[in-house]
Amino acid sequence: MRVLPKSFYERNPAIVARELLGKILVRKMDAEGLSGKIVETEAYYGEKDPASKAYKGRKAFNELMFLDVGRTFIYMVHGNWLLNIVAHEKGDVGAVLIRALEPISGMETMKKNGNVKDIRFLANGPGKLSRALAITKELNGVYVTKKDSQLLVIEGERESFEVCSSHRIGVKFDLPQELRFFIKGNRFVSKASS
Repeated sequence: MRVLPKSFYERNPAIVARELLGKILVRKMDAEGLSGKIVETEAYYGEKDPASKAYKGRKAFNELMFLDVGRTFIYMVHGNWLLNIVAHEKGDVGAVLIRALEPISGMETMKKNGNVKDIRFLANGPGKLSRALAITKELNGVYVTKKDSQLLVIEGERESFEVCSSHRIGVKFDLPQELRFFIKGNRFVSKASS
């Protein structure tokens, strides 16, 4: 089990978002581990990104985006906790939203957590993903780069897949470049296209 190092996240958020596809998100809970393959992500930047939580500058609630990479940044939108991982080049600002997972282990617990029967709908959206993996504000700021963390990202199996991109979902104002990335044809992606 190779945990992705901090250096993986010390890059442009769009590169990190694209390269997180196919990696495994692991949620340690007591004796059980819940996990899923990351199949959809979105990149966010700093003050020049109108869809970013950092758009209006550094505040108490978004401070993690300005700090050390490889940590979780969790906030609530419409009653759902959303999981982001801080990712940016040194001295910059940014994070990657984990939008969807293909469940791998702990599916029965995920079904109970998310109150979902069909595994296709367990984690095919950022709010569903957080419910399935019991991710709440309590995990805000934890490092996903440490083996003893309750939440970490590890290398997935080597596989070939096509990466598609689109504009980010559910944002009023977006940047010109496409910053949502997903595995083409994967049935666990939240939306095939925007």
